[in-house]
Amino acid sequence: MTVRPAALVTGSAKGIGKAILLALAEHGYDVAVHYRSSQQEAHDVAKEAEKLGVKAITLQADVSVAEEARMLVEKAHEQFGRLDVLVNNVGNYHKAALAEVSPKDWHEMFDSNLHAVFYTCQTAVPYMQKQGKGRIINIGFAGAEQLIARPVITAYGIAKTGVILYSKALAKSEAASGITVNVVSPGVMENSESKPVKDIPLGRTGNLAELTSAVSFLVSDEASYITGITLEVAGGWNL
Repeated sequence: MTVRPAALVTGSAKGIGKAILLALAEHGYDVAVHYRSSQQEAHDVAKEAEKLGVKAITLQADVSVAEEARMLVEKAHEQFGRLDVLVNNVGNYHKAALAEVSPKDWHEMFDSNLHAVFYTCQTAVPYMQKQGKGRIINIGFAGAEQLIARPVITAYGIAKTGVILYSKALAKSEAASGITVNVVSPGVMENSESKPVKDIPLGRTGNLAELTSAVSFLVSDEASYITGITLEVAGGWNL
């Protein structure tokens, strides 16, 4: 009996997370659709994934809460008996003048974009260690490595830079375990809130299929020698 690999994608009821999850399902992964409040959308995505011939489950959690994030990963592993891929896609986006950012807004950006990544990875890594293999993809933000001042998204930008630094540290720590950790950083995509196409050298927004192709490659066996990198899918934005 063939055992299919299993993947958990956080925030996969809609948007980028949904696109990534369905791409993994197309590649034969059993998938866990995670949601916080979009229950119906999550069930719809699961049904769509099942049509591709894989097992799909839905799991609810607020991954900005450590205990809920831990239970999410544990439930996914329990349902599939394994966890081969973890994609951390959840991350709220807040845009406001720096002087208008409240402590609540500030903490929310770190809780959802950075702390949630730490919580899920800390739980998933021991499972992957036992398997002798695992793939972790953390979704970043194009340009986060450049340390450019971004006064209207300061907390978000700092949190995403933190994701990159954390991912590099985890990649180095777990290299001997057969676990790779990489960051895929989207730029201006077809579903982005704002679309400053004039600032993009390639002169267009990115397609979700282009983003999912990057993720699919980095979780594949062909990318087993790649770890600790940040792959920007951004059309040259912020160069």
